[in-house]
Amino acid sequence: MLIGLDPLLTPELLYALRAMGHGDEIVVVDGNFPAESWGPRLVRVDGAGAPAVVDAILSVMPLDHEADAAAWRPDVVGADGLALPIFVEFAEVVTRRAGERFAPLGVARSAFYERSKKAYAIVATGERRFHGNIILRKGVVPPA
Repeated sequence: MLIGLDPLLTPELLYALRAMGHGDEIVVVDGNFPAESWGPRLVRVDGAGAPAVVDAILSVMPLDHEADAAAWRPDVVGADGLALPIFVEFAEVVTRRAGERFAPLGVARSAFYERSKKAYAIVATGERRFHGNIILRKGVVPPA
């Protein structure tokens, strides 16, 4: 344990976050996501829900302020724009940590999957709700 760090930030997750560069993306996924077979680095945080892991990540990682968007979540197939409770929770966490400008954008499931395959890392959580997936694009830490 470390002072001031969320205990969900495992050594492997901290390593991935620190190794990422500006513009790299990390995907936080639910327990049903095919994380093991997709290729990017895999970090497991099986005992936690996805919104809690996103909150822990955003406690140490800035989002990309130079991009038009820096957070995406999949739309529900056949029901684009549906506001599932998990989507509302993601939006609350992201906007609290990074500001309204970064409310997660809904994207088609196929586009979400393609973007996920190109991410720096995937973080597999124990989230049991469907569609508990989000992509976060890393920004920069400015000079003091």
